[in-house]
Amino acid sequence: MKPFKTVLFLGDGMADEPIESLGGKTPIEAASTPWMDKIAREGRCGTFLTLPEGFPTSSDVANMSVMGGDLATELCGRGPLEAASMGLKLGPDDVAFRMNLVSVGDDGTLKDFSAGHIGEAAQKEAIALLNEHLGTDKIRFYAGVSYRNIIILSGPEFSAAVAYDKPDDNHGNPVADHLPRAKSPEGELTAATLRNIIARAAEILKGRQANGVWPWSGGKAGAIHSIADRYGIRGAVVSAVDVINGLGRVMGLDVIKVPGATGYIDTNYEGKADAAIKALQDGYDFVYVHIESTDEVSHEQRLDLKLKAIEDFDSRLIGRVMSALGDSVAYCVMPDHPVPLHLGKHTRTPVPFAVYQPGNTPDAVTAYGEAEALNGVLGALKGGELMDLLLK
Repeated sequence: MKPFKTVLFLGDGMADEPIESLGGKTPIEAASTPWMDKIAREGRCGTFLTLPEGFPTSSDVANMSVMGGDLATELCGRGPLEAASMGLKLGPDDVAFRMNLVSVGDDGTLKDFSAGHIGEAAQKEAIALLNEHLGTDKIRFYAGVSYRNIIILSGPEFSAAVAYDKPDDNHGNPVADHLPRAKSPEGELTAATLRNIIARAAEILKGRQANGVWPWSGGKAGAIHSIADRYGIRGAVVSAVDVINGLGRVMGLDVIKVPGATGYIDTNYEGKADAAIKALQDGYDFVYVHIESTDEVSHEQRLDLKLKAIEDFDSRLIGRVMSALGDSVAYCVMPDHPVPLHLGKHTRTPVPFAVYQPGNTPDAVTAYGEAEALNGVLGALKGGELMDLLLK
């Protein structure tokens, strides 16, 4: 017997910590979220560990956790996932790295990990310049979405054994203190190649909005289990960003592209909602609807924009889907990880989730939020337990 048709609403980086100016509430708790509250009130709640110790605090790890991936055996880095989303086929000797276009100050410190959320025209021009001056048969640059791009290094001499620091964790820090470095002797050449690319790119892009590059989270294509095969379902992912679309694709979900989905607060919430509605009406069993805006404004440490992004997510996306599909469909709402505004970076605190499934007996939780979720009947889940709850 198949499970209920299910929509999982994921607000990237939406979880937070209590804020004094909000009367000790978190942004989720302070925002007006009647539809998230409805899921919590009529469903069941708990917490989910998305970023266990020993793994990077990045969104590929967190979303793979949510989707029930085995981090110990299946984690391959953002590079291969984003390459998959872009339709780039990696050979056995290819190593793909995520590459941010960034803004670096005259003092050598990182000023903006997104280069001001660089627009498409400027992004493509920068990538074209890098290919013109640095591209070879072994080094190739590919444009993704805004600041999110890819470097592929080709050849048996290259390795994924490279340690890296996340750009969104290092605002205001000297770039020279956070360069790629080898994890083992086999990674020495690759790390040196990336450091050389960073240095030369600074000269090539000098004077531009994006005047630097930050390669990170590299890996080779690997074997990741299929959600569709594991649960015998037909599933889809709706997201603006390549890492989520790539993860969905390699885990057996169809990728549904939405015009105007930007990965920022100006994204097309209604378009994403309509895509999810149509997918379930067209025979899909499961739709993973991801928004990036809550994460981006959290890294910017903008409380006003985080509240707006949460409320837009609730009213313009979640409410639109639930109004159209009604109570015969199952719904789950959650973040993939916290980004506390006072830090502007990811933390490992388990995230709150709420699940409504037709016919379930509600627990005592009356509103969606970090504190309330601790009282939920579903307790503290991890690993594949959430996907089993939704799809088994």
